[in-house]
Amino acid sequence: MIRQRRIMLKTGLLIAGLFLLFLCIPVPRFDDSYSTVLTARDGELLGARIADDGQWRFPATNQYSDKYAACVLEYEDRQFFRHVGFNPVALIQAFVENAKAGKVVRGGSTISMQVVRLARKNKPRTYGEKVLEVVLALRLELRYSKKSILDLYAAHAPFGGNVVGIDAAAWRYFHTTPDRLTWSEAALLAVLPNAPSMIHPGKSRDRLLDKRDALLQR
Repeated sequence: MIRQRRIMLKTGLLIAGLFLLFLCIPVPRFDDSYSTVLTARDGELLGARIADDGQWRFPATNQYSDKYAACVLEYEDRQFFRHVGFNPVALIQAFVENAKAGKVVRGGSTISMQVVRLARKNKPRTYGEKVLEVVLALRLELRYSKKSILDLYAAHAPFGGNVVGIDAAAWRYFHTTPDRLTWSEAALLAVLPNAPSMIHPGKSRDRLLDKRDALLQR
């Protein structure tokens, strides 16, 4: 009995120590520069200057429409409000498909993991990096609410070329604000970050529209 108690005590101390060590892991942060934006009282864009790093990255308003949020969750992470930062089923499915294809054809990343990846400036995709993304995604979920994590994704997702974030993308492609997007516009901007260097309104437009239409059907 005494031996069992000692084992339980040591196990408890080990778990507590690992949890404290986990809490010491820095939460992923963004230290990006932003464009200088001048707007009228009604929100109309009067002028803007590109950010110091050459990106059109507007300061985040976090006022995107429910249409955009619905499209992003449907396309990127249907279980977003149910998981704790990673989706084990999606990761296993991605591993199996990638192993069969002999290359990366599916990521299996949640929105939380994508936020981590964006904050880490898109490090090379390795299994070690994927494990680190899972750990940091758990840390991110412990620090922020689901809405805040979705805000971070919307504010820092790439939208083709040097356009970053939903605020800049809405103005760049549709001359509007994120809270005024139509279903069609919201769906297009939801699929853009999936492959911004391969598909954007200036290149492979038919493929982009096919992805948008498929999302709208879903």
